Amino acid sequence: MSVFTATSLSILTSSAEGYPMSSSPDWGSSVGTPCSFVQPQGYGQYGASALLSDSEERGLSCSGGGSGGSCVPRDVQKNVRVSGVSVQLEMKTLWEEFNRLGTEMIVTKAGRRMFPTFQVKIFGMDPLADYALLMDFVPLDDKRYRYAFHNSSWLVAGKADPATPGRVHFHPDSPARGAQWMRQIVSFDKLKLTNNLLDDNGHIILNSMHRYQPRFHVVFVDPRKDSERYAEQNFKTFIFQETQFTAVTAYQNHRITQLKIASNPFAKGFRDCDPEDW
Repeated sequence: MSVFTATSLSILTSSAEGYPMSSSPDWGSSVGTPCSFVQPQGYGQYGASALLSDSEERGLSCSGGGSGGSCVPRDVQKNVRVSGVSVQLEMKTLWEEFNRLGTEMIVTKAGRRMFPTFQVKIFGMDPLADYALLMDFVPLDDKRYRYAFHNSSWLVAGKADPATPGRVHFHPDSPARGAQWMRQIVSFDKLKLTNNLLDDNGHIILNSMHRYQPRFHVVFVDPRKDSERYAEQNFKTFIFQETQFTAVTAYQNHRITQLKIASNPFAKGFRDCDPEDW
């Protein structure tokens, strides 16, 4: 498992300069590709900081998008235990509704859960093989944004702030057999977003007023002693463009606030309160 952590997952870390794809009503048309991976200089344990490197950048061939396209490093023959895996985004209609408005996700010092929650249904795993599931978040571009209230739109405010420490979030049930993952909906409801650069709780660190693309990774836990040799073959990445969002410390678009209150069951008690309380 230690080799799996040190080598297989390190390849998943994105370059700070690798912007996957962009698609949103007021933010421009879909680019589709490229995605990019790099081999980082080091990698921490379970949710700890992944050290990024600008060298050894690897190209990716990305297919699909809104329906859950997968990204595969070019010229890499994937292990059969991941090549046939497919993923379906749950609450897709709700995600699309938010995306049409320009999804915003609150980041706080203590960490805030995402809503909508990232949930998927997985197909095509080897029922008897072990897999780890994880997520990371990559910048959509090199810009910082501000919200123009007079015309209800996002505008470029300047260059992006320095990149935050790259982190991944393991699903707490990882690793588990494919049969277990495919049996029910997989929910990342424990994942939290923070803007605290000194966070030591393993939360995902993001810059406020920057745009991000969540990425979902399926990693086959290779039992071979030399499994590090096959690290690039043993994972598959999925990107759902409708899950893109802008990180904020307070909701900017009042329509996002209204939709969150209307669709979030945990916000019902706060309908008559300040939305920032939830």
